[in-house]
Amino acid sequence: MPSDSSLDKAQTLPENLKGNWNYPTQMIFGPGRIKNLAQACKALGMTRPLLVTDPGLAGLPMVKDALDANAAEGLPTGLFSAVKPNPVGKNVDEGVAAYKAGGHDGVIAFGGGSGLDCAKAVALMVGQSRPLWDFEDKGDNWKRVDPAGVAPIVAVPTTAGTGSEVGRASVIVDEATHTKKIIFHPKMLPATVISDPELTVGLPAHITAATGMDALAHCLEAYCAPGYHPMAEGIAVEGMRLVKDWLPAAVKDGKDLAARAHMLAAASMGATAFQKGLGAIHSLSHPVGALYDTHHGLTNAVFMPYVLAFNRPAIEDRMTRLAAYLGLKNPSFDAVQAWILALREELKIPATLEGLGVDGARIDEIAQMAADDPTAPTNPIPAGAAEMRQMFEAALEGRV
Repeated sequence: MPSDSSLDKAQTLPENLKGNWNYPTQMIFGPGRIKNLAQACKALGMTRPLLVTDPGLAGLPMVKDALDANAAEGLPTGLFSAVKPNPVGKNVDEGVAAYKAGGHDGVIAFGGGSGLDCAKAVALMVGQSRPLWDFEDKGDNWKRVDPAGVAPIVAVPTTAGTGSEVGRASVIVDEATHTKKIIFHPKMLPATVISDPELTVGLPAHITAATGMDALAHCLEAYCAPGYHPMAEGIAVEGMRLVKDWLPAAVKDGKDLAARAHMLAAASMGATAFQKGLGAIHSLSHPVGALYDTHHGLTNAVFMPYVLAFNRPAIEDRMTRLAAYLGLKNPSFDAVQAWILALREELKIPATLEGLGVDGARIDEIAQMAADDPTAPTNPIPAGAAEMRQMFEAALEGRV
C-alpha cells in the first residue's frame, strides 16, 4: 500500500501533468492488404458503400480493382470523385447528395488527404440536419452532431503524408470566407484502416516528397507542442526517424516497397501524435493553401525551418534530444535545422515562398488568419499576427 506521504505527492502533481489522450483505430497494414476491403466493409454492416476519392485516382486501376473486387464479394459499391485538391464545402454537399441518391450505407475513404478528408466529412454529414460549418472545431461545437447519423468509414490511404486515415477531423475550405476550417467529431475516425504500401508505389517523386514532408511536419510540431503527452512524443520521434531513414529512398525509387511501407507508417504516426497539438507551420500553411491553393505538405515544408528558428528559445533542449535520437552529429538545435535544410534541398523543396508562387501582397491578411487558426495556440512560443508576419517575411526572404 502507498504511504500517506506518497499519496499527498500524487495529489499535488502539477497541472501540466494532466491530459486527454485518444489513440487510433484498427489498422490492417502491409502489402496486398487491400484484398481485405470487402470484408472490412461487411464487418461494419455495409451492404452498399460509397467510395469517395479524387478525380486523379478515380480513373486509375487501383480504384477500378477495388470496385470490381467488392462487386465480386457481393458488395456493390458506388463512386464519387468530385473532390478538389483542397476540398471545399460544395464537394462535401455533392458527396452527401450522391450518398443519399445511391442508397448507400457506409463510406470508403480512398486516396490522399483530399479524398480522405472529403470522405470523412461526407460520412459525418449524411445524417445531420445542421450545415457543415456548425461543426467547426471550436469550443464544444462537435456536440451538435447527431452521432447516430454518422456513416461507418473504412479508410484506404494512397499517400504517405496527412495521416487523415487515423484522424477525427477534416480540413475543408469555406469558399465564402476563403478559409480552411477544421471539422471535428470523434466518430469521424475511421473504424478500420487498410494501409497497403503497394497502393502508394505509383506516386510521383515530387508528390512523395511533399506528402512525406507533411508527415515530418506533423511529427515535428507534435513533438514541439507544449503540454504533457509522452505517448505522442514517443510516436513523434520514431515517426521522424522513419522519415529520415526512408523518405529519400521512397523519392529516389518509388518501387521500394520497404520505404513505401515505413513512410505509410510514419504518416499515420504523425496524425496520431498531433492530437498533442501543432503550431505555426500549420497556422501559416492553412491560409496560404486556402488563398493560393498550394499543396499543403509542400507549404509546410517551405515554412518548416523558419518556424523552427522562431521557436528556438522554447525548443532548444527538445531539439538536442531529438538530434541524439536521430543519430545526428553534434546533437543540438543546429543539427536538426541543418538536417531539415539538407533534406529539403535533396528533395528539391523550394527554399522560399516564391517557389510556391506566393508573394507578400496579402501578408497582413495571412498573418491575421494564421493567428486565428486553431493550430496557433499550441505553438511553443505564443504567436499573434505580428509574430506570424515575422515568420512569413522570413519565409519570403529566406532568412533562417
